[in-house]
Amino acid sequence: MGLRINDIAPDFTAQSTHGMIRFHDWIGDSYAILFSHPKDFTPVCTTEFGAVAQLAAEFAKRRTKVMGVSVDSVEDHRKWVKDIEAVAGVPADFPIIDDSSLTVAKLYDMLPAEAVLPDGRTPAHTATVRTVFIIGPDKRVRLTMTYPMSVGRNFAEVLRALDAVQATDGAPFATPANWVPGQDVIVALAVPTDEAKARFGEVDVKLPYLRFVKQPA
Repeated sequence: MGLRINDIAPDFTAQSTHGMIRFHDWIGDSYAILFSHPKDFTPVCTTEFGAVAQLAAEFAKRRTKVMGVSVDSVEDHRKWVKDIEAVAGVPADFPIIDDSSLTVAKLYDMLPAEAVLPDGRTPAHTATVRTVFIIGPDKRVRLTMTYPMSVGRNFAEVLRALDAVQATDGAPFATPANWVPGQDVIVALAVPTDEAKARFGEVDVKLPYLRFVKQPA
């Protein structure tokens, strides 16, 4: 069974473009995003890494570290980063894990159903699908996304999802469809309306079970 929401994200130690990293120590008291790629020097992955590099300041504002995973070596990663930076127009200075052993891919269930391990292994069979894990400071998985190799991710949506996770983390709220920061949030069913008014101010009751309040600061 794959990882589920609120599972402890598996810890690992791996070589990276930033040296040897122990994942939980690297996260520290931050949020973290772990995202996987099928292989270095591939077109979609290059655009995705570039998109992450361009969002570096946005992730920093949200106390969030990002880490890429690819099944190639650190040596290959360092060569590939030059291509990424040329396409993105900005530095790509987040760590990229050397997962040539497939240790992280297996821990996080990043391999497609047809993966052949270990006998008969080929690059096509062991390329990871495009997964995203948002992990909290408590090292628990807060959100996951999985895309096939043929579909590039929308990192604006990853950022929006991170905002929603942080806005509702430990708070009695949920976010409605298409929510973006600054819009109203939904009061949890466990909070009575009178209590919600006392705690959060005006409550917009659309339905007995659908009640909105302004997003608290």
